[in-house]
Amino acid sequence: MHPSTERAPGPPRTYAQPMATVALTALAPAAWGTTYAVTTELLPAGHPMFAGLMRALPAGLLALAITRVLPRGDWWWKAGVLGALNIGTLFPLLFLAAERLPGGVAATLGAAQPLLVAGLAIAALHVRPTVWRWTWGVLGLAGVALVVLGPEARLDTAGVLAGLGGTSAMAAGTVLTKRWGRPPGVGPLALAGWQLAVGGFLLLPLTLAVEGVPQRIDAGAAAGYLWLGSVGGLVAYTLWFRGIGRLSVGASAPLVLLSPLVATVIGIGLGESLSLPQSFGFLLALASMLVAQFEIPKGRLRVLVAGRRARRSEAHGGGVGDVRIGDVRVREGRRVREGRVR
Repeated sequence: MHPSTERAPGPPRTYAQPMATVALTALAPAAWGTTYAVTTELLPAGHPMFAGLMRALPAGLLALAITRVLPRGDWWWKAGVLGALNIGTLFPLLFLAAERLPGGVAATLGAAQPLLVAGLAIAALHVRPTVWRWTWGVLGLAGVALVVLGPEARLDTAGVLAGLGGTSAMAAGTVLTKRWGRPPGVGPLALAGWQLAVGGFLLLPLTLAVEGVPQRIDAGAAAGYLWLGSVGGLVAYTLWFRGIGRLSVGASAPLVLLSPLVATVIGIGLGESLSLPQSFGFLLALASMLVAQFEIPKGRLRVLVAGRRARRSEAHGGGVGDVRIGDVRVREGRRVREGRVR
């Protein structure tokens, strides 16, 4: 007979995502946070869809030329779906929301993406996010709202629908990217190239029909398009799809909060200032993004709750008894291992 080993439950252990992967993945939404400043400061006014086209199509074609890898089999339609969601649908709706809504309202709608991803993950990935992740997702959204929403914020029905539509499209693309992964032997650069090319080809006829080409593109605009296509396009999406493949959706989705936060920092650099509530919201959003990279295992939480119940029962004269959770017995607030904790 083997003696049992008893150990008092200490503080809840948390499991962190690989920090190097998190840092590299976070560079993508950080780069996207520069889009608003580049668009308003460098690009010709009235051509947001052309900016989206320049951000997607050249970068996608360059990635295809570098990798020389095309989709095979069912990945033709999968790449088409992902490209339509992450690029072709997102960009037009994003720019429409930016035109019809104040930047703060649009940014707040975008910050709802972690909650949408969590909801979609239940259906598509059969992953039920914990209360821990739901709570910090709500707090992150609240923090961004405190930073960017002001008393002058106005709501336009078409703009709100466009903002929610674009956010939902990218949330669905994020979940499907996690579900489908990548074909064997295909790297994140090729996957990003497929989607950018698909989205760019979808945007091409729409841009020509609605906006056309700007009459004048000066050196500043050329630099802006180059930045959007290279750093904000090819590099950012390559890092993003690489991170989605390695991180859980509950960890990768909150990183999009960096986009409005970086835009806020750039605004401060351009002379803007933050009030006390805005500063609190900034710190709250930043904290929620960081804390979401850690998770308390459900089994550990259940053991702790059962231990507290056992101690409470003894304190009220209920006697000493065992509470069983799977293959773990909790006796008087202490757990007794009988194998591996599920």
